[in-house]
Amino acid sequence: MHIDLQHSHDWDVSTDKAKRIQRRLVSEVRASPLPDTVETVAGVDVSVRDDTAQAAVAVLRLPGLAVIGEAVHRCEAPFPYVPGLLSFRELPAVLPALDQLGPTPDVFVTDSHGRAHPRRFGLACHLGILLDVPAIGVAKSILVGAPQGELGPEKGSRVPLVDDGETVGTVLRTRTDVNPVYVSVGHRCTLEDAADLMLDCSPTYKIPEPTRQAHKLSRKTVEG
Repeated sequence: MHIDLQHSHDWDVSTDKAKRIQRRLVSEVRASPLPDTVETVAGVDVSVRDDTAQAAVAVLRLPGLAVIGEAVHRCEAPFPYVPGLLSFRELPAVLPALDQLGPTPDVFVTDSHGRAHPRRFGLACHLGILLDVPAIGVAKSILVGAPQGELGPEKGSRVPLVDDGETVGTVLRTRTDVNPVYVSVGHRCTLEDAADLMLDCSPTYKIPEPTRQAHKLSRKTVEG
């Protein structure tokens, strides 16, 4: 895919400047319905070891969830580990990986948060805004907020994730009697659409297949 950044900024910045960039760009985030037909979903996984970031991207075709594209890029992480600012550490590896792909996927899914973030601007929002693409954050743990109500044990059960009176995500059970995932809007999708799509992308495992396949690709690359 051709990377055409809608916004540009430095990555090697101070913590305070990084937060200011988040606060400036968060106003650009839109919650709008996904296309009626989503045919391709890209999962994005990033690992950092010894300040080297490795981004792995797996593109899957719906409804069968076959992997139709893969890309990996490794580079020095320009930003230290700071909770709430992971996008500054990880996206510099993600963008070159995406540049290796063919046609632009319909939706991007990150192993991180979107709006469920202290400044409502997690990595999924940052990626979505930079590329102006539909993006969804799916995290394995809560960064901010708490579930509102009791989540049922069955696959498909969901309750709002609420922070300071605002619904910032959905607590979604993708597998019966297994811990849930935390879905939030990144850009150009509604929370309901995001949760529905992630359920469609989770036929067997807790982790949605796009990010699960991206993680598998990353591990295979490291071990290989």
